[in-house]
Amino acid sequence: MKSDRLLSILLLLQTRGRVPAHELAERLEVSVRTVYRDVESLSAAGVPVYADRGRHGGIRLLAGFRTDVTGLTADESRALFVLAAQGAHTALGLDAALGSALRKVMAALPAPHRPAAEATGRRILVDATRWKGGPQSVADLDVFQDAVFADRRLRLRYRHGGDSEPRTYTVDPYGLVAKAGVWYLVADLRAAPRLFRADRVRSAKLLDDPVRRRPGVELRDVWTELRRQVEERPGGLDVTVRVRRDRLDMFLRLNAASLAERPADDGASAWVTVRLSYGSVPEARQLLPFGDRVEVLGPPEVREELRSAAASVTALYQESGPGDR
Repeated sequence: MKSDRLLSILLLLQTRGRVPAHELAERLEVSVRTVYRDVESLSAAGVPVYADRGRHGGIRLLAGFRTDVTGLTADESRALFVLAAQGAHTALGLDAALGSALRKVMAALPAPHRPAAEATGRRILVDATRWKGGPQSVADLDVFQDAVFADRRLRLRYRHGGDSEPRTYTVDPYGLVAKAGVWYLVADLRAAPRLFRADRVRSAKLLDDPVRRRPGVELRDVWTELRRQVEERPGGLDVTVRVRRDRLDMFLRLNAASLAERPADDGASAWVTVRLSYGSVPEARQLLPFGDRVEVLGPPEVREELRSAAASVTALYQESGPGDR
């Protein structure tokens, strides 16, 4: 709608100052001619807007002009209050700032939109943490934020999941990402993208050296690349299991990341065959908690791995008692 477009132009100019007409046209998905017509409409409505001609010209507002209009629709105002997800702002130390910002937005909203925004805050809750994730150490993100916003390098002491001792890395941070309740530092290590779980960082030191990011590469680009690498990582080991029907739903939820395909289910059989994909044989030990509700059909090395693990657990509990070893 033209009214929305005019308001968008006004808010962009108020935020950015001078904006080239072609940039406004690209952001609003209209022609440059339409942008100039909209500028004329704003001027006719009393908004002090004008165009600077020439190579370095653009559209701008008269210096000092401000408007308090938010321009938010009912759906946009509701969307802002859904942003108040628990966890992320706490870890960044921004809970108080978020609450203050939302109060200011509420005060600036058109009166008809306020009840819907208030109801959204009471009726919708976003909890980004995983079910039964257990207590996790809360990473100290202050030094990461300092590095990201000051464009400085970081020296990390980082323990990988399979290592007993941490390793030392000097990295070039792009930013922080919260994924399913876990914070990650996205950075380059020797010009290659890497992902570091914040709760596995044993120490982090802000260096005096300026960050050395790859030219033209932004956080969103690196995160997209890293996420694709994780999601498309080949399992390498196909495992076939059969699952008791009364545990099938839970099994599929907990093993969603390892599913090779959705199982064919006739809805009647007591057992359902499921194909999984793992990176190595020991990874299949995560099937043990299902006990006799899940049986590995193949390959033989996975059956042997679980048999050996189960035998070790049985031997442990056959001993006389805790502390007698």
